[in-house]
Amino acid sequence: MPLNNLGKTDYVRFTGSRNLRHRLVCATLTSRAVRIDDIRAQGTSNPGLRAYEASLLRLLDKITNGSEIIINESGTSLKYKPGVIVGGKRLTHDCGLGRGLGYYVEALCAIGIFGKKPMEITLFGLTNDDEEVSVDTFRTVTLPMLKKRFGCDDGLSLHVAKRGCPPDGGGEVKLSFPIAKELPGGIDWVTEGLVKRVRGVAFTARIPPQMANRLVDGARGVLNNFLPDVYIFTDHHNGKEGGNSPAYGISLVAETTEGCVLGSDCSSASTRKEREKEEDEGRLLLDHRGGTNTKDHEENAEEEDQSQKTPEDYGRECAEALVSEIQRGGVCDSSHQALVLTLLACSPDQICRVRLGQLTPRSIQCLRTIRAFFGVTFNIQPEPESGTVFLSCVGAGMRNVAKRAT
Repeated sequence: MPLNNLGKTDYVRFTGSRNLRHRLVCATLTSRAVRIDDIRAQGTSNPGLRAYEASLLRLLDKITNGSEIIINESGTSLKYKPGVIVGGKRLTHDCGLGRGLGYYVEALCAIGIFGKKPMEITLFGLTNDDEEVSVDTFRTVTLPMLKKRFGCDDGLSLHVAKRGCPPDGGGEVKLSFPIAKELPGGIDWVTEGLVKRVRGVAFTARIPPQMANRLVDGARGVLNNFLPDVYIFTDHHNGKEGGNSPAYGISLVAETTEGCVLGSDCSSASTRKEREKEEDEGRLLLDHRGGTNTKDHEENAEEEDQSQKTPEDYGRECAEALVSEIQRGGVCDSSHQALVLTLLACSPDQICRVRLGQLTPRSIQCLRTIRAFFGVTFNIQPEPESGTVFLSCVGAGMRNVAKRAT
């Protein structure tokens, strides 16, 4: 080897901030260094990494040993050399208020089972917001899917100790992950089945518990038109268990005859508008006649409409979203497509198949990221009659080399 190549790092290179979380997850799983440039470098007065992305990097550093993270002064360039996934007990992490805990839990679901030791971690932040998958959906959809389809049986759990909603958070979630030597091989998950029942939970935090009953009424008004077996629990939190901000929301799960679970959720807690305002700052045109932003009127009108929503509206909205997921088809809902594809890429070097609904833009980006890190390419075969697609691949044969010998 030439002397000038000693110590040189072979980076997987990307540009832009899109799909940054999945890139970091794939880098950690494959132990490959990644470099991401031009992170919000143009078109915004606030360039670089956001606070929630920096928080994710700190979380990855906590659960690994030997990771190296280099960020330039402006935050527009990131170098990440992952270390060994260690895991461990009594870990804690404050996720902040920029993103819901679902942003971090999804990353941990892909990484946690490949640790050297079982992981027990407590996350603090927003348990429910209007952008990330809620912790209720992770508990009732994601974890059962991991247990049944990917062999993560013993020790996998999620407990919501405290609710936390925007703007002030205060939530607390306790997660436990077992360790796996490798994932099951030859996964053939293509049968959806028919929906046999719907379950759910309607929560209230620091507001009267009657709001939960109104959420249930709104959801049942839609779902009882399709099937009679609908049961939605109510979950009231007050005092410290209710977090620092009042809010309410609902999470629904449809179970099929083949054991598939599809989820949707909706919450009165909103953080998206503040983030969109931050993203768009410096890019919106000004109205030269009045000297004001022409988009302000539209945003004010939208916020006014948002404030006029009733709990029944949120319940109906969540139920209609669940019906749309069922109509979309596939063995999992659209929010879980990326996680399923990533785990299939990690599976042993055998042919795996899965049937999904119409691929989301995020899932398409994830397929590209998987090819860059794992070298795994999915064969996609659409089925026009049902509108679903079959995806098949040969897994990368990833094994948990950090696991202690027993």
